[in-house]
Amino acid sequence: MTERPTTTEIPDDVYDVPADTTSPPVRPGALLLELIPVPVTDLDQAKSFYAERLGFNVDVDVRPSEGVRIVQLTPPGSACSITLTEGLGALGMPPGTLRGLHLVVADIEAARAELVERGVDVGPVEDLGGVYYAYFADPDGNTWTLQHMPWRR
Repeated sequence: MTERPTTTEIPDDVYDVPADTTSPPVRPGALLLELIPVPVTDLDQAKSFYAERLGFNVDVDVRPSEGVRIVQLTPPGSACSITLTEGLGALGMPPGTLRGLHLVVADIEAARAELVERGVDVGPVEDLGGVYYAYFADPDGNTWTLQHMPWRR
């Protein structure tokens, strides 16, 4: 298995960053939700939880200036990522206050079992009118929901 990078090099010139041909273009009028700040107390503990327990890919881990750190992680198959930060007052939220982020899955029983096997405390699957949910929290208490809609294939 290839080791994932733990830090990201910041180029001196942004034009040195290669174009990302895997991402869809941003068309005029589009409002793409691509990054959600998740408030945490300990970046290293949270990064470990999201990467090792949930299987999120570590996309970015940078310290662009003194006292600032930005970690960006993406759930498998998702176009939307989360960011864990320190030193960015504009993103300041009390740790553990984010509620109900949804991770849509194809098979909720299998997804739940995999997370439980990785050490995540996931509640039982609940059927709420034909849509299925299972709830869990990160180490700070930010809550997440596995969601399965059987008609989405």
